[in-house]
Amino acid sequence: MKSGTRTIAQIVEPQAVVEGAGVRLKRSIGGHALNYVDPFLLLDHFQSKNPADYQAGFPLHPHRGIETVTYLLTGAVRHRDSVGNAGEIGPGDLQWMSAGRGILHEEMPQVRPEGVAGFQLWVNLPAKQKMSAPRYQNIHAKEIPIIERDRGATIRVIAGTVDGTTGPITGIVAEPTYLDVALAGGGSLVLPIPRGHSAFAYLFEGEACFGAEEKALTAPKLVVWSDGESIEVRAEEPPARFLLVSGKPLNEPIARYGPFVMNTEQEIQQTLRELQQGTFAQ
Repeated sequence: MKSGTRTIAQIVEPQAVVEGAGVRLKRSIGGHALNYVDPFLLLDHFQSKNPADYQAGFPLHPHRGIETVTYLLTGAVRHRDSVGNAGEIGPGDLQWMSAGRGILHEEMPQVRPEGVAGFQLWVNLPAKQKMSAPRYQNIHAKEIPIIERDRGATIRVIAGTVDGTTGPITGIVAEPTYLDVALAGGGSLVLPIPRGHSAFAYLFEGEACFGAEEKALTAPKLVVWSDGESIEVRAEEPPARFLLVSGKPLNEPIARYGPFVMNTEQEIQQTLRELQQGTFAQ
């Protein structure tokens, strides 16, 4: 292992949770085992062909002070919100929503024979942007560049830059890298990650060795990296697929209450008052 290569700081076993109106998920960040990887507040993995696991969806609900990132592998999710946006994301599509000062939105997985699979990541907003206007970046699968490496790695670059290729997500304070990486059996990957940035990998298919570890992890697992300048991942005989995510920590205090993440308890109480008074997201 080269000097500066990141090692494993923590391994998290995803926990089963039920959210929304009854959607079954696996949660790796935002639960008891791991509450927060600054600036990342939550990571959920949903995957099922059984409509009972997902069709109830996420009816209209509020957000403030965060960004929600929905990335689909399979199926379709219809969405609408309180400011007039509506649409559908499908396989390989991604939606990066900055809730800012507040938005009400709905996400409803569609019942299809292939079911639905994907991820939702929450990214904290800095204090100076928590009350900004909501905005969306909707990215279609065909807009996401794909890089083929000679050691058996295929990388979809959603955010960040790999080998001079930059993903379509821009203008995010956390300066994120968000990659969907597939490794062929026996394949390997070495990638630079800015020193000081938080980083994690979520292994959702196959088996892989992370850093200097010789023992392979089996999906699903979340790996939180220590600090350093690069990461190394090696697949075992089965192919492996994982998300690789990094971002600049905000180093700010957080106060969180469900879908609201602010800097102080007073700001949370103000948000709850606005909900009660009917003035939220107006």
